[in-house]
Amino acid sequence: MNEVMRNERKFLLPLDEYYRLSSYFSKFLIQDEHNGRDGYTVRSLYFDTPYERDFYEKEDGVETRRKIRLRIYSPKDSFGVLEMKQKQGTNQLKRSLRIFREDAEKLAQGRYDVLLKYSEDFAAECFGVMQMHAYQPKSIIEYRRKAFIAKENRIRLTFDHHITASESNTHIFSENPGMNSVCDPYLVVFEVKYNGFLLSYIRDAINYCEKSETSVSKYCLGRSVSLHYLF
Repeated sequence: MNEVMRNERKFLLPLDEYYRLSSYFSKFLIQDEHNGRDGYTVRSLYFDTPYERDFYEKEDGVETRRKIRLRIYSPKDSFGVLEMKQKQGTNQLKRSLRIFREDAEKLAQGRYDVLLKYSEDFAAECFGVMQMHAYQPKSIIEYRRKAFIAKENRIRLTFDHHITASESNTHIFSENPGMNSVCDPYLVVFEVKYNGFLLSYIRDAINYCEKSETSVSKYCLGRSVSLHYLF
């Protein structure tokens, strides 16, 4: 089980600004080992309650809230990563657990009892929460991500673009889940994730972007059709 507590800030950038900042940060920061020329693929299956509690708590800006998702990076992956993100004031607590592919496939079908085979307390907690609140698989979100890392303060910068979603297919390992664009392909979500203070050259870049700071959620974008979310 992996656990990290950090601050997060989000910005919405035009594509040309993404290329400028990506080039700038590549001079100072470590590139994620999975980065290709334009990043790598991230696919997540999000879960929510029958009354869409997590969606509406995000929309309403509730101070303490959570999201539960199952993440992979390729339909051929032999594993999935179950994650729970909890917002606590200005901080985000993210906990994750790597599980076998066959168990991830069962989770995607709403069979949460597979978590009971894992010894980690986090697995039992997820099982309890998802059973008690009757969580259901809701939407697959997929996008391209380019990421940079600074060792100081565990700073991580990510650029997410070409965001697509499917609410009709929750089979996360599907080769073609029928994704539809839910965000302008010429816009990029830039996220800054850090503990403590920011390095000066990163802070300066953020100050330049402040006019475009946003609270946009890729999960909420992915529910745009059924829940009429407007970007």
